[in-house]
Amino acid sequence: MLRRGGRALLGALLLVVVIQSPVSAAAPLPHSMAGTGDSISRAYNTGFWPFTDNPAGSWSTGTTASVNSHYLRIRALNPAIQGKAYNDARSGALMRDLNGQMATVVAQRVDYVTVLMGGNDVCQPTEAQMTDAVLFESQFKAAMDTLTAGSPGTRVFVLTIPNVYNLWAVLKNNGTARFIWALGQVCQSMLKNPLSTAQADVDRRVRVLAREQAFNDVLKNVCGLYTQCRFDNHAVFNTAFTAGDVSTRDYFHPSVAGQAKLAAGTWAVGFWP
Repeated sequence: MLRRGGRALLGALLLVVVIQSPVSAAAPLPHSMAGTGDSISRAYNTGFWPFTDNPAGSWSTGTTASVNSHYLRIRALNPAIQGKAYNDARSGALMRDLNGQMATVVAQRVDYVTVLMGGNDVCQPTEAQMTDAVLFESQFKAAMDTLTAGSPGTRVFVLTIPNVYNLWAVLKNNGTARFIWALGQVCQSMLKNPLSTAQADVDRRVRVLAREQAFNDVLKNVCGLYTQCRFDNHAVFNTAFTAGDVSTRDYFHPSVAGQAKLAAGTWAVGFWP
C-alpha cells in the first residue's frame, strides 16, 4: 500500500505524463476540406473524356467510390462534411502557384487541406528548366505562411512527390509508353531517351532524381515549422507504383487504381489512420 507521500508522488507523475504525452485521441474530424496541388489531385485522365480533369476521381476530395478518397473516408466517420470538399488544385500548377491556391483555401475557411505539389517543378522539358530547390523552398514557405496567417486552425497534410525515376524504371520497356512520352513530350527531364544507357542520360536521370529528393526534403523541413502541418514521411515517394497504377492514355498520371492506392497509402499516415 502506498503511503500518503507515495500517492502524492504517483499523482504528480501521472499529471506529468498526461501533460507531456501527445494527445491520445485522434484529431477532431473536419467538417470541411480542400485539396491543393496539380493534375494528380485533379485526377487528370481518369474520366470518360481523355486528357481532361476528373475531380470526382481525386484521391483527396473525390466522390468516386472505388477511389475512396480522403473526403469519402472522412464522410463515413463524420457525415457533417457532406458537400464541403473543394478541389482547388490546377493541372499544370507549379509550386509558385500554391500561394494563390492557399489564398482560395483561406477564403473557404476549411478545417483540413491536402498538399500534393512539385511534380511539375521536376517534370520540365529539360533538366535546366526544373525549379531551383532554394526557390522551391521560398515558394512553399510563402504558401504556408498565407494559409497559417489567414486560417491558423486549418490542419495541413503535405505529401511527397511521386517518384518519377520509379515511373521510368517501371515503364521504360513498354513500347507504347515510350511512344507516348516522346509524342507528348512528357516529363522529358526524366523520360527523354528512356532506353539509353549512355552515361550522359544515366547521369541526367540521377540528377533529376536528386532534385526531386531535394524538393521532398524541403516539403518535410518547411512543414516541420508549423504545428498544424503533418508530413507523409516520404510515403508517396516510397510507394512502388506499378504499371496498372498508371494511366494508359499518357503513361504518366495515376490511373483510377493509382488514385485509390494514393488515397489508401496517404490516409494510413495522415491525421486519422
